[in-house]
Amino acid sequence: MKYLDEFSDPDLAGHLVEAIHAATTRPWAMMEVCGGQTHSIIRHGIDQLLPEGVEMIHGPGCPVCVTPLEIIDKALAIAAEPGVIFCSFGDMLRVPGSSQDLFVIKSAGADVRVVYSPLDALAIARENPDKQVVFFGIGFETTAPANAMTVYQAKRLGVPNFSLLVSHVLVPPAMAAIMESPRCRVQAFLAAGHVCSVMGTAEYPPLAEKYQVPIVVTGFEPLDILEGIRQTIIQLESGQHELANAYPRAVRAEGNPAAIAMLQDVFEVTDRTWRGIGMIPKSGWRLSERYAAFDAERRFDVAGIRTEESAICRSGEVLQGLIKPNECAAFGKQCTPRNPLGATMVSSEGACAAYHAYRRLDLVSS
Repeated sequence: MKYLDEFSDPDLAGHLVEAIHAATTRPWAMMEVCGGQTHSIIRHGIDQLLPEGVEMIHGPGCPVCVTPLEIIDKALAIAAEPGVIFCSFGDMLRVPGSSQDLFVIKSAGADVRVVYSPLDALAIARENPDKQVVFFGIGFETTAPANAMTVYQAKRLGVPNFSLLVSHVLVPPAMAAIMESPRCRVQAFLAAGHVCSVMGTAEYPPLAEKYQVPIVVTGFEPLDILEGIRQTIIQLESGQHELANAYPRAVRAEGNPAAIAMLQDVFEVTDRTWRGIGMIPKSGWRLSERYAAFDAERRFDVAGIRTEESAICRSGEVLQGLIKPNECAAFGKQCTPRNPLGATMVSSEGACAAYHAYRRLDLVSS
């Protein structure tokens, strides 16, 4: 792909690594918020190229991983209903609920379909007016505009048999929750460039000021991440705590105004529970009253769901950056990609999956 190679150029990467080493005089701990950045860091060994004492803390930036167990179990209950076509992106099918996943429900006869766009699910609803079609709408601010547009279109076109099971979460409140934890070690953040490309950067300067931490908006290729780390180190070493944009080719301060307008029309802010972390106030979206008729939780009777997490899975601590994946005694033993105990092992953006895929397999003794 044009321009891709230049953001992976090993010579340029070497120069950035040298600049990071030259600028660093003491230990620092920074968190990359996005799971896509985590995978890039581990895949390319970026964390192993940094000066001794500079630690990358892996954050809760995997939307599959933080989707609460209760929502997963509600998805399973809805998908098992007769007359339902349950649509989802493929990465949700193996995420474990309390006792099973969507693949198990599908193998038992449920009509569970993998789609590549929420608009595909809307098309299925129009083609099957005698069925209830549900799309599993999860993700951060990045995927929310497409889901909002689909609900908007369902209302405009008059498609009453379409609904959305919503589990959208917001990044800035999670960053605040991390900083307010008594166990927090984070001294700076690499902010997720794709989130900022949608929402802009206005929410981050108040966080940087309140918590006295640098926040550097960063992309996903090796040079993007190294440049983000370099800018972060310079701020930490000089005692600064400001927002910086190291991803200007994709991120503008104002974000995407059309996408923001659609989000404000279809969704409203609500409290959300994050799997492994708990409830974070005003950290998610739900459908606004104008679109409440398309809310799958209201349409289906799933209010009485009770959940139970694995007793040995420590994915919640991984998501909070309190431990590395291979510090969990179950990692690579009871918990593998074929038999995941938590979503962090099965998701394409999960930190446990990254450590397993790229052979960070030093196991903790049981």
